[in-house]
Amino acid sequence: MKSLQAHIFAFLKIVMIGSTVAEDSLVLDLRSYSVEKDKTTQESVSWKPKNTALIICDMWDDHWCKSASRRVAEMAPALNTTVREARKKGIFIIHAPSSVVSFYDKTPQRKLARQAPFSKSRVELADSPRWGTAWCWPDPKYEGVLPIDDSDMGCSCTGEKCEIREAWTRQIKLIDIEEGDALTDNGQETFNLLSERKIDNVILCGVHLNMCVLGRPFAIRQMVKLGKNVALMRDMTDTMYNPERPPGVDHFTGTDLVVKHVEKYWCPSFTSSDISGKEPFTFEEDKRNP
Repeated sequence: MKSLQAHIFAFLKIVMIGSTVAEDSLVLDLRSYSVEKDKTTQESVSWKPKNTALIICDMWDDHWCKSASRRVAEMAPALNTTVREARKKGIFIIHAPSSVVSFYDKTPQRKLARQAPFSKSRVELADSPRWGTAWCWPDPKYEGVLPIDDSDMGCSCTGEKCEIREAWTRQIKLIDIEEGDALTDNGQETFNLLSERKIDNVILCGVHLNMCVLGRPFAIRQMVKLGKNVALMRDMTDTMYNPERPPGVDHFTGTDLVVKHVEKYWCPSFTSSDISGKEPFTFEEDKRNP
């Protein structure tokens, strides 16, 4: 069934591109949750690749939680395939491995981010000197409480939980960093890069949705408050959620609940199929839809 759906989506995009949409357009099937209608809605939109950035959040080489690290390694090859296709289409790629950008200090991708001319944002950035937190905390003016309890930091390993530590040193090697890409974990540098290229459309992917993909100074909350057209690539993300905590669902259902939270309060989502033409990614451990 998944394979058939992927082929149907790909066929419909070919038809659209050949008839009503310009050849240099990126067609995305955006899914949102309407509070007024109390239901999920779908809308097909066309974005210009040259006005679009894809930000890869915290796809580190290791993680303090063994199960989280295992899922990152499983997802990375599929994400890399999608990133390659995005790059071919002209989408600007920003690698954002938080707290380990110093590993890349001498690379052209890091220099590209540092050298982008300063651009003043319309709202104060989370990592501005006044705030200095480098984090966009939940804002009750924008969103409700997260649907999962991650107060234990969300280790999903069975039995004894993993010790919390800073295990990462770089972005996982399974994701290519190519010429023309940028690398930063800084909100101001990210905004400078987007402003320099007149980019209004921002795609977020990576881990973990209930934490970094929402809260980092280059991530969903910040980009929405900056007025960007933001979309989450929902099959290329994960959560830190322990199924032993409320609401007591399996890990992957927990992730789906957070995706719905994002679709309800922050931005729509789509699957990588819209870029890669391949089936959406699913984790091998996710047995809900055999």
